[in-house]
Amino acid sequence: MSPNAPTSCPHCSSDEAQPAAAVKESLPPAAYICPMCEGVRSDKPGACPQCGMALEKNPLAQRNEPECCGDGGDDEVQDLWWRVRWSAAMTAPVVLLSMGMDLPFIRDIHPEASGWMQFVWATPVVFWVGWPLLVRFANSLRTLRFNMFTLIGLGVLAAWVYSTYAAFFPPPTMVVGIGGSDFHAGRLPFYFESAAVITVLVLIGQLLELRARKATGSAIRALMNLAPKTALLVRNGEEIETPVDDIQIGDVLRIKPGARIPVDGSVTEGSSSVDESMLTGESMPQKKEANAAVTGGTVNASGTFLMRAERVGANTLLSQIVEMTAKAQASRAPVQRLADRVSAWFVPAVVGIAALTFLLWWQFGPQPSFAFAVVNAVAVLIIACPCALGLATPMAVTVGLGRGAQLGVLIKNAETLERLHEIDILMLDKTGTLTEGKPSVTEVFPLPGLSGRDLLACAAAVESMSEHPLATAIVNAAKERNIPIATVTDFQSIIGSGVLGNVGESEVFIGQEAFLKKNGVFISAECHAHSMKMQAEGCTVVVVVLNEKPLGLIAIKDKIKESAPAAITALHALGLKLQMITGDALTTAQRVAKDLNIDEVAAEVSPKEKLLHVYQARGKDRHVAFAGDGINDAPALAAADVGIAMGSGTDVAIQSAPVTLVKGDLRALHQAFALSHATMKIIRQNLMFAFLYNGLGIPLAAGILYPFTGWLLNPMIASVAMSLSSVSVILNSLRLRRFK
Repeated sequence: MSPNAPTSCPHCSSDEAQPAAAVKESLPPAAYICPMCEGVRSDKPGACPQCGMALEKNPLAQRNEPECCGDGGDDEVQDLWWRVRWSAAMTAPVVLLSMGMDLPFIRDIHPEASGWMQFVWATPVVFWVGWPLLVRFANSLRTLRFNMFTLIGLGVLAAWVYSTYAAFFPPPTMVVGIGGSDFHAGRLPFYFESAAVITVLVLIGQLLELRARKATGSAIRALMNLAPKTALLVRNGEEIETPVDDIQIGDVLRIKPGARIPVDGSVTEGSSSVDESMLTGESMPQKKEANAAVTGGTVNASGTFLMRAERVGANTLLSQIVEMTAKAQASRAPVQRLADRVSAWFVPAVVGIAALTFLLWWQFGPQPSFAFAVVNAVAVLIIACPCALGLATPMAVTVGLGRGAQLGVLIKNAETLERLHEIDILMLDKTGTLTEGKPSVTEVFPLPGLSGRDLLACAAAVESMSEHPLATAIVNAAKERNIPIATVTDFQSIIGSGVLGNVGESEVFIGQEAFLKKNGVFISAECHAHSMKMQAEGCTVVVVVLNEKPLGLIAIKDKIKESAPAAITALHALGLKLQMITGDALTTAQRVAKDLNIDEVAAEVSPKEKLLHVYQARGKDRHVAFAGDGINDAPALAAADVGIAMGSGTDVAIQSAPVTLVKGDLRALHQAFALSHATMKIIRQNLMFAFLYNGLGIPLAAGILYPFTGWLLNPMIASVAMSLSSVSVILNSLRLRRFK
């Protein structure tokens, strides 16, 4: 065992890695997962039983693990680095003995002694330092899950077994050279250097790959590091430095200038500016005063304030972002199925090609045909390792999802990331999505015989029971005018139409004119004309009805988000057709759509009708995304090919959607689509490179050019190419970290 091999820890010991299907979902997250195979998990470091690759740290488990566990990834890097150094040191003499025939101190060594010396140096490289590679090779045979280590093991062992036979059982015949090199009479050529050098190069490739793979998880680690370890707890007038894990809901915390906010909560005293770029990507600090919400992980830029902890531990927004991103990175995109189908027959096919190569060279190749056969078969086995093919998709997905989390775009799984790329039609809710979701009352229009104050009091009483943004606007207008709010009984919310409740002995309804007409209640021509006038100005108009008698109108206006115009233009540039689907009045919706240059409008629709619009659009062989933020949007969000919830909206909407925009900023909506396009472009490049590499490499390794050029691919060169192919795929995926 190497001196730097990962040591055991009471928190990190378990049975062999198993597919997730065998593990109950109720169990805590496993410490290690496979970067290529979905669902493979283990509580200790090791190799994946399916693909043979090294397991890596699971961010969900790493977040809460004890300090004693450390970073298993660093232990593995140290272990590989130890193996690379020892194998390189022991391989150097083998290479000198094999290839340094013209050196004075080498050419005087007897061939038989040279073979034994090469055997002595190469054997520990293959069977001691390279032991983990052989274990993975044996596991692939035992489980019949053939992978890259199947090919590596076959190639290395074939070269070593052949060379050992040649060293200890030399045939009594004259052997001519290969490629211009002469061999001594009565000796088969040795390929100990191939077995040893291939082992060294594979270990180097594993080391480079591991370091590159660690970089793909940098987004999650960066997010995890945003949470401070301690917080200043204010208790009995004293400030006590307390571990963040000990903070409870309701605790009062002091936030000093430059400090990171430890948990989610609200400001109770003082004011400051807070840098929320970790959530929104927006560098401009946001002003925070009393009752303003603050988020854990954001940075207090200036000033000091007290805050009340409202969400702690795993319930903070930052923790949820980390968990969602980590789970998404462990999922598989549909495009991965292509690589999976190819990999299923790829290794057996390569073994067959290597066997055919061996037979053809042995029977029809020049002398020494057996040596030619071994060399070319080994080269085929080594260069055809499917590692690059297996890494092509998961590496790009991992980096893309991590970058999305940094930009405030949370994507629940890899399939959603791919589906975003296929979207043709984007349907948008109006209130809270295109508008700020913070409407205010602009006009109160009572019918003759009633004052505006009485009309607002009647409406505010019922709306005080609702959480809809329009209801909040009416209640706030009443409070600004110091209008007392009466008690309401038998409250009902008619989703998409209005609210209903009893104020004293009277029944009050506030809602849309269209709903009233359906139920036989009509407003006057004058009232209707005034409603249309306000709607043409972009206002939402509700009718207040007392005991089925209209009392008047209330006009409410919601500002269009500042980011909306630029975002809509950018979405159009991606080739998307934009539709606004809203329950608001047609005139109001048309005004907003005209201001934003939206292609189509469907207004005065119920949640059921929103759902119908989604189904109808999808029925035309088109792919539909729906973006919304309200409870009434939840059915449409769930039915769309991709549902996009504005993070400022309701929990129901967020839970129904596979994509969440943390701050509800429409610029992040464009970033979500652009990120999907960029990720799929990288995946296509990776797959193309992997297929092209194997498509060209295998024939070259088999010696297809030898009849024309006399050129053969040395197994050591094949090993270098195999390692570089995997690293190049990872490095190409890492370009997504710079996505803007």
